[in-house]
Amino acid sequence: MRFVIVGAGRVGMRTARVLREEGHEVTLVEPDRKKVDRLESEGYDVVKGDGSQEEVLVDLDLDSADGLAALSGEFDVNVIACMIAKSHGCRTVLRAASDYDEYVLRKYASDVDEVVYPERLGAVVAKNALLGGSIRAIADVAQHLQIVELTVTEGSPMRGYTLSELELPADSRLLAFGKQGGTFQLPSDDESLETGDRVVILADYEHLTDVRRLIVGETGRRVPAGGSA
Repeated sequence: MRFVIVGAGRVGMRTARVLREEGHEVTLVEPDRKKVDRLESEGYDVVKGDGSQEEVLVDLDLDSADGLAALSGEFDVNVIACMIAKSHGCRTVLRAASDYDEYVLRKYASDVDEVVYPERLGAVVAKNALLGGSIRAIADVAQHLQIVELTVTEGSPMRGYTLSELELPADSRLLAFGKQGGTFQLPSDDESLETGDRVVILADYEHLTDVRRLIVGETGRRVPAGGSA
């Protein structure tokens, strides 16, 4: 999947790093020349510019992006970036700097899909918001391992099959299963996977995309490129 992140500060960089480690394509937008030079030396795709300027974002081909996270420390920049990205069909995530900002955005900003408060919740929340409601990171177990919660959709290849028929890629492990609206339990082979059911899986970063396709399905804007969470 392809994402644009506005702001290469602490939160933006951490979010970019974990997304890149999971195999996603990430472009950073940052006005500070020193940061841009440093990020380029580290192999990041970074554009020097103001994320609130339409020409800067449009040049990034937003129509082919899956989402934009406005994670700069400037509230106005974040709001405008999300407005521009939403007009191009992107999923939008905005960093709020205060409880009031978060409240106002959740209530009135139709151009923002998710509001995150990184100072309180951390960069992993921004990453989860970008990936969407059908996949959620629970914990990084090791440098290459992550525990994720995924929700079965109508487009899931495994919908209607039992857990005993679920063949996860590589060494991925099913840890827990929960029916829609219910609590998580230890998995039982006879349980069937239906829309809204949830699974908790331990997987290697390099296999997360395959796991997501299997449980969630190809539901993204760019289906051939890897589906959506």
